[in-house]
Amino acid sequence: MSTTNPRAIRSALVIGGGISGPVTATALTKAGIEARVFEAYPGPAYGIGSNLALAPNGVAALDIIDAGDAVRAIAAPIHTSSMSVNSKNVPMPVLTGVEPLRLVDRPDLHVALHDTAVANGVRFEYNRKLVDVQEHADGVTAHFADGSSATGDVLIGADGIRSTVRTLIDPEAPGPTYLGMLGFGAYTEITDPIPPGNMTFAFGKRGYYLYWTMPDGRAAWGANLPHEKYMSLSEARTVPNAEWLRILREVYVDDTPGAELARNTKPEELMVVGALHIMPKVPHWYRGRMVLTGDAVHAPSNTSGQGGSMAIESAIELARCLRDIEDPATAFATYEALRRPRVEAVANRVKRMNHTKAAGPITRAAMGLIMPMMLKRMDPEKTLGHEQRFRIDWDAPVRPVRAAA
Repeated sequence: MSTTNPRAIRSALVIGGGISGPVTATALTKAGIEARVFEAYPGPAYGIGSNLALAPNGVAALDIIDAGDAVRAIAAPIHTSSMSVNSKNVPMPVLTGVEPLRLVDRPDLHVALHDTAVANGVRFEYNRKLVDVQEHADGVTAHFADGSSATGDVLIGADGIRSTVRTLIDPEAPGPTYLGMLGFGAYTEITDPIPPGNMTFAFGKRGYYLYWTMPDGRAAWGANLPHEKYMSLSEARTVPNAEWLRILREVYVDDTPGAELARNTKPEELMVVGALHIMPKVPHWYRGRMVLTGDAVHAPSNTSGQGGSMAIESAIELARCLRDIEDPATAFATYEALRRPRVEAVANRVKRMNHTKAAGPITRAAMGLIMPMMLKRMDPEKTLGHEQRFRIDWDAPVRPVRAAA
């Protein structure tokens, strides 16, 4: 299929330079559509988040825009996993015939995706905080807080879970739901080495955490700290890291290796990720010449292991629709029809798991009895096969779906 686009959609304004923004812009460029990325932060990696998992389907989608190998080079492969309840480990069944899960630092991923986009001719503009959008008969104009503006044929909201574009599309749109936990990530050293290539999902006595080994031998871990009061990222980061470590050490003191992980972590090694959220079902994915992608429209909990991968897939599918369909509303409706069932199925799969992360002692005791039996009976092909084996056919023409009235 030709990569030139003779149709009406020739330019796109992409709001957000994290994960879905650069992927969308690169895929649009591959489709022959000029794309510019506007980011509110000063640069491509500005201390946001610690690490995330990319599933095989997400990495395969990155191969479409020639970013897969760049990400593989900076990510730690995870070949096996286990689940631990009150420090008792049980191996999890393995899905065979797919490449391993990849764990990557979010800032490193941002840089890799940014560099891929720039190499493909995408232009980035930083310190551009979107404040308003004006739609015209044949285009859309974005207005930014610094007084600047930009005009294109369509505008794509890839601006994260607190999306401004989502509110502009629908002022009544739901916002993110706080899960009652704060996220932290760190790298440290521990006495007993963690087997390389294995990730453990641990339900400790007072809180959930996970851990694995980095390629350089250091132990990596992430904590989901139960915290009833919501705190924004900026609020959480006003608390000294030493104080957060004191709290984490108290929460994980009775867990193995949770206690040692928390005890050995130095304040400068701790990354405060902030409040953990999920996105409820968003009624309207688009309006006029504006559309949403990535966490702005679907953000399953980190339990799914698919948040980043779903964002990457949606970005590429959106580019395919804009490549093949002349009318923006029809392109957006087709994109939603392709993506909504898949992303909502992922969210539904992990809905119950979100509650077990902050479970009390009685529930955790019951989990310790039930979980091993559940894992033995688990069929990874039925549970994960349809998610991780999914592949996008970039060259296949997109069949339009009629836009809703």
